[in-house]
Amino acid sequence: MMGVPFDQLNTAQALEVAEEMIQSRRPHLLATANVDFLAQVQEDEDLQQILVDADLIFCDGTPLVWMSKWLGDPLPERLAGSDMVPLLLDLAQEKGHRVFFLGGRDEVVAVAEEKLLERWPRLQIAGMYSPPFAPLEKMDHDGICRKIQEARADLLFVSFGCPKQEKWLSMNYRRAGVPVTMGVGATIDFIAGAVKRAPVWMRKAGLEWFYRVLQEPRRLAGRYWRDIRVVMPGLTRQWIRMRSGSEKAGALLVPSAPREESPAAAAAPLAPIVEGVSEVPVKTDEVSAMASAPTESATSVPPVVVEGKARVVRLPERLDALAARDASLWPEGELASLVLDASRTTFLDSTGTGKLVRFARTAREKGGKCILAEANESMLGTLQLMRLRSLFVEAPSVKEALAMVEGS
Repeated sequence: MMGVPFDQLNTAQALEVAEEMIQSRRPHLLATANVDFLAQVQEDEDLQQILVDADLIFCDGTPLVWMSKWLGDPLPERLAGSDMVPLLLDLAQEKGHRVFFLGGRDEVVAVAEEKLLERWPRLQIAGMYSPPFAPLEKMDHDGICRKIQEARADLLFVSFGCPKQEKWLSMNYRRAGVPVTMGVGATIDFIAGAVKRAPVWMRKAGLEWFYRVLQEPRRLAGRYWRDIRVVMPGLTRQWIRMRSGSEKAGALLVPSAPREESPAAAAAPLAPIVEGVSEVPVKTDEVSAMASAPTESATSVPPVVVEGKARVVRLPERLDALAARDASLWPEGELASLVLDASRTTFLDSTGTGKLVRFARTAREKGGKCILAEANESMLGTLQLMRLRSLFVEAPSVKEALAMVEGS
């Protein structure tokens, strides 16, 4: 949705994934994105890159759920940080996980610790630290990370406000070494009772933002007005493109037989979702060529093969929700670079776009490239609209893509 790759998770799935992350002992970055995030990423490329690179992005806002339905690819439910943190603390108390709280005002932190232990008496608080206020570039990152490392935490909640907390985490979460890290905004204030949350009925009605404006009009009224002026036109443009793309795709795409989901595909993890991306139409001559070409069976050509220094992923004709959950499409191994062969891809929905984002992130994390080969103009246009095209290196053919990898 407007360049923010939300994950299609409900509450139970989110908690299950968090526990798997803790058990892995590898650092992970989670984010809770609301309407303000959508507005900020239109101008803040660093923040958008952080969200693209995040391991999970929760939908923090009922209006976002409504917007996703309007765009035709609904998110399961709202997963607000202020709701997820108590659930994660329930999990931590049950499993014996250690929790570190970073940030918040000094006078609030002491009260929050008392409130935490009243509600979760067996919770292992690994630490609560409110560093001196300073701009991000002047903070004592080494000292803060050292405190967190010494605390041996399993979960790290950071309350510096957006986008400072997300940028701090992006810079430091690997060094801090905590399996689950997340920016939580005003959640510590809510726990301490320093800021009152909106009544449940207002949250369900999508009016929590209005309640917050009434609490802090000078600070929040201008922000929310800016968000409306940026997000509503952006969503309208996305909806128009989606609607136009769907109509063209319906007219031009080669019909394909219905597919049944295999047990392996059903068990595969969900790819992150980029909401509302249009289905990608192709030119009439491309369709004619595909119609006359011999059909390849799913087993005749492996979806992932090694070619020199790269893994070549042969994207399916329909890169949709079912294909995105196909475990055979996930490259395994140590090779850093990926070549995505899009030569036969004629259908791309929002879930498929999330799959492409995951490929790009995997390559970047390993120090390699993610090269998109032979993608049609409509596919590239969709990625451009979502501000995601820059994640990929482009090549006119797989052969030239492999040459780029060999020459790097």
